[in-house]
Amino acid sequence: MTMQAAPVNATLRPTVVWGLSGVVILAVAILAGVVIGETPLSLSTVTAVFANNLFDAGFVVDPIDAGIIWSYRLPRTLVAAACGAGLALSGVVLQALVRNALADPYLLGVSAGAGTGAVAVTILGLGGGAIGISAGAFIGAALAFLLVAALARAAGGGSAELVLAGIAGSQLFNALTSFFIAKSANAEQARGIMFWLLGNLSGVRWPDVWLAAPAAGLGFLACLWFTRAMDAFSFGASSASSLGISVRQVQIVLIGAVTLMTATMVSLVGSIGFVGLVIPHAMRFMVGARHSLLVPASALAGAVFLIAADIVSRILISGQVVPIGVVTALVGAPGFALILIRNRRRA
Repeated sequence: MTMQAAPVNATLRPTVVWGLSGVVILAVAILAGVVIGETPLSLSTVTAVFANNLFDAGFVVDPIDAGIIWSYRLPRTLVAAACGAGLALSGVVLQALVRNALADPYLLGVSAGAGTGAVAVTILGLGGGAIGISAGAFIGAALAFLLVAALARAAGGGSAELVLAGIAGSQLFNALTSFFIAKSANAEQARGIMFWLLGNLSGVRWPDVWLAAPAAGLGFLACLWFTRAMDAFSFGASSASSLGISVRQVQIVLIGAVTLMTATMVSLVGSIGFVGLVIPHAMRFMVGARHSLLVPASALAGAVFLIAADIVSRILISGQVVPIGVVTALVGAPGFALILIRNRRRA
């Protein structure tokens, strides 16, 4: 019994240590997202507000500070974490399935399709009120992915064709979004939607947390369940099939998870680029290509990265909130260039 327990403990201990370390890192990032902002708040005030709301501790706190912390910054930070994790996981999945280092929801047009669906429901009233913004975004994201996949297949079916088809699909759906706004939105609506499409967490509240967190959680569980399958997909669909993997079933589940996560996040905070592209590559450099490590590392890094980007968006310009998509692009564009240079050198 002792001889069998030793290898199990030796395998389990590092997993527990890394898991606890990830929880601590995420907790520190969330705390930073609540403390740092336009209005400086002390750590003791934040702790007191948490204790009052979670345990009814009865600490005396200024009602304005309590409202900023609990009703504004905390839900905003939690949604940023869920959004970052979901987009990073989407990039991991797409890069594994299509075997292309440049695949992510933003470049493949999924984010643009989700934005079009959300705008169509919001402005045009498609569905007559029976379809919510998130459902409209999901439909738009699914249609965008199907269109891009069909176009890529017609062009030859290669990974390069898929990226080019994604760029074309993004332009098409962005054009549709602009057309819907120009045709049906008034000036105030158009200004708000354009700001939202660049990535905006300002309007996030607790109901959005209960939508974003389950979507990211379900996507994370789906990715964890199929880590071995994604390892096999790295060698091609035919290799995965020869190893006994149900290729079509895995593709449907994982693409569905990507569509769910992307559509949910876009419907809440708009289209945020480069997270699904840069974060998986950075984590591959740190933990390797095995998806059993890459999936949790990318989810954690994506969450921390978007929380940090949200903090920067709030303090970069005094008295003004910069769209978070601008911040991620400032980091992601150089990262994208490095990926292109690295792939060219490998070729």
